[in-house]
Amino acid sequence: MKLRRVVTGHDARGKAVFAADGAPPVARDFAHPAGFFQALVWSTPPHPAAPGEGDPTPFVRTLHPEPGGTRLVVVSFPPDAVMRAPGFDPAAAASEHLRHTPGIADRMEHDNPGMHRTDTVDYVIVLDGEIWLELDDGKELHLKPHDIVIQNGTRHAWRNKSKANATILATLIGTAPRG
Repeated sequence: MKLRRVVTGHDARGKAVFAADGAPPVARDFAHPAGFFQALVWSTPPHPAAPGEGDPTPFVRTLHPEPGGTRLVVVSFPPDAVMRAPGFDPAAAASEHLRHTPGIADRMEHDNPGMHRTDTVDYVIVLDGEIWLELDDGKELHLKPHDIVIQNGTRHAWRNKSKANATILATLIGTAPRG
């Protein structure tokens, strides 16, 4: 997937400038499962002051933000059928996701693939395709382009029951862990 990220900033005189215009530097098409894509578009630390210089995304070590921090990610989910196809290697998929989506992949439940909970409030917008949001009681909601979900730290999974990729944009805002 090709994304264009435009970042504004300031020059030495304090004048607004385009600081970056191009692909996010932390973006990848996954081999396992084929069709899965993720890009970390931006990140902020807790209690950011004025925007700093430079691009924070190459230095992010976890996609799960600390309380008050944020992550802006784009994720494209292949159809669930890809994970049931002959030749799909769940161990290779788990390994790749642990390497490239730390802080999220390690929260995935082994006995219920895709189900997880984060200490975040997430603003999620469906950009294209269709995707189903499943909650821990098994209830599902069918989402289409331009639908918006406010995900309040609940246990959930994203399911793509369609025949085409589904892409979401999510802003994760770190919260204090539940007691």
